[in-house]
Amino acid sequence: MVDVVKLGVKRPATKPLLPDPEPRDVKYTFISVDDHLMEPPDTFKGRIPTKFGDRVPHVVETEEGHEIWVIEGKPYFQVGFMCVAGRPEEDHRVEPARFDEVRRGCWAIEDRIKDMDIGGIQASVNFPSGVTGFGGTLFSFLEDRELGLACTRAWNDWLFEEWYSPYPDRIVPLGITYVTDPEEGAKEIYRNAERGFSAVTMPEQPHRQDLPPVFDSHWEPIIRACAETGTVMNLHVGSSGFAPMPPGAPMLELGSTLFGQIALGACAEWLWSGWPARYPDLKIAMSEGGIGWVAMLMDRLDNIMARSGYGQGWPDPSISPTECLRRNFWFCMIDDPSTIQTRHTIGVENILFESDYPHGDGTWPNTQQVIDDVLGDLPVEEIRMITHENAAKLYGHPLPKVCVP
Repeated sequence: MVDVVKLGVKRPATKPLLPDPEPRDVKYTFISVDDHLMEPPDTFKGRIPTKFGDRVPHVVETEEGHEIWVIEGKPYFQVGFMCVAGRPEEDHRVEPARFDEVRRGCWAIEDRIKDMDIGGIQASVNFPSGVTGFGGTLFSFLEDRELGLACTRAWNDWLFEEWYSPYPDRIVPLGITYVTDPEEGAKEIYRNAERGFSAVTMPEQPHRQDLPPVFDSHWEPIIRACAETGTVMNLHVGSSGFAPMPPGAPMLELGSTLFGQIALGACAEWLWSGWPARYPDLKIAMSEGGIGWVAMLMDRLDNIMARSGYGQGWPDPSISPTECLRRNFWFCMIDDPSTIQTRHTIGVENILFESDYPHGDGTWPNTQQVIDDVLGDLPVEEIRMITHENAAKLYGHPLPKVCVP
């Protein structure tokens, strides 16, 4: 039993979950390239060698009624990380303390499919955001390296067996990997690719997690594995933390405001790392970064290459940085109503859409209406590309026989 009183953590009072909303009419076939899941309590059961005993991730109930994960004897209060879908609006800033305080669709696959049907989501890329840490790197930092590797593999096995395999036409399989040992991380990417995984999540700015920066050769085995297997490297904004906060800043308000800034910085860092130039087949998706900053970045890159002379360190004279962005990068939007007009500068084929279920930025259950509000006036061929064709091509995911519009 973890002594929650000793830790100074009180269980927040929350209101009951809202009733199920009515299913929305489906006007657009939609592949969401950024949603999230919670790991259920039995995620690791039977998937990690028994020699690790009770040091493996498991859920306990505290004296005050919290359900929390415990790993290596340490508590992690991440059961309901940012899950707001289906909760009263006044509870959106109160972190859930128990599994029954969030919709079952957050952690039970059958209920997730029902919620996808309610919101008009044909298929979904699901990021971890609970016991793995946001971005899936927590296991890489466990004191026991062998246990960390075992947890990483067990999570991927659970995702494959319990979350993806029952509904392979509805779930796009995204894995985690071991980032503190890139050779082991690469092995996990190869292992997953052999059984059909098409994506992996990585920290968008690893130096902010005390990992080597993207410019370091540390990352080459993982980069090579992704390029050789066609595994999409998903850089989820915020997986390395909020933007640096000045003293006294309102963290949630300012941090969420600056998501676009983080995405721009991370994208520029990965571009100038030279990895996309060295590995033409590398695929990078800037998850939850929006598109409002992309055309500006392209304009700046063209300027420094053409006039200022600041771009002389670009490693591949056969392709410009802007052309490399269009070849190697994809950009994921939740709405971006005022900047969708920049789509031809970015490249319509490089734009993806997301619902971000069940997080605060999420559009569920009104995702279809949001898509219509943002894309409804575009040419039909562009709507098809952004809502489902680009994602299906990028992730190699099947589409239904009949797509709309």
